[in-house]
Amino acid sequence: QVQLVESGGGLVQAGGSLRLSCAASGSIFSINVMGWYRQAPGKQRELVASISSGGRTTYADSMKGRFTISRDNAKNTVDLQMNSLKPEDTAVYFCYQEVQYHSGGARYAWWGQGTQVTVSS
Repeated sequence: QVQLVESGGGLVQAGGSLRLSCAASGSIFSINVMGWYRQAPGKQRELVASISSGGRTTYADSMKGRFTISRDNAKNTVDLQMNSLKPEDTAVYFCYQEVQYHSGGARYAWWGQGTQVTVSS
């Protein structure tokens, strides 16, 4: 079993910043991709950013230049620094980690419980 614990959400004014963190614990051999998704009311869940085990990053177009994803492989954590926040960034943000339980084993996707980010205008 793996548990992902997210922190850092909250209420911020437009133009402000927030930093989200997600820590994984449990039966973990390695973690491949780590990422953040978000879901706004009435909308589908969408990718915000992801980072591979080697540090290669991917961002949704609307987040490029404003958000930065990073990871600490020793601590099994992934962070999302969000700057220049806009009201349209308001959503529940979900951490995602692709976990391998043992060497050569399959990879399994685990999700955090979600953390609310609200950006006021």
